[in-house]
Amino acid sequence: MAKNIIFSPDAPAPIGPYSQAVQSGNLLFISGQIAIHQASGKMITGNIEEETHQVMKNLQAILKAASTGFEQVVKTTIFLKDMNDFPKVNAVYGSYFTSDPPARETVEVSRLPKDVHVEISCIVVK
Repeated sequence: MAKNIIFSPDAPAPIGPYSQAVQSGNLLFISGQIAIHQASGKMITGNIEEETHQVMKNLQAILKAASTGFEQVVKTTIFLKDMNDFPKVNAVYGSYFTSDPPARETVEVSRLPKDVHVEISCIVVK
């Protein structure tokens, strides 16, 4: 099965040797997104809610480039620098999944790229 690289100019370009997303058949794998504002190139770090909204906007831009949306997401992984942020991240995250949310795990990690506080990846079935 062939793979198709998905790229959105409305999401931050990868900061390493990986693709924003890869589609193979009806599966779409979106790489972990952090809170980089694509237009300015700046990190959004004012607070965990703003940071999480930017992560979700980046995911949304990639989903759009792949002609899909949050309703097709079947699995997400949330990486948190501090599990104490979970309630706030969960509230923002939940606002993007209005019905039938995907499967998910949330894990605390010691460090994330560019020292952000949250990173989210997802898998989509189209």
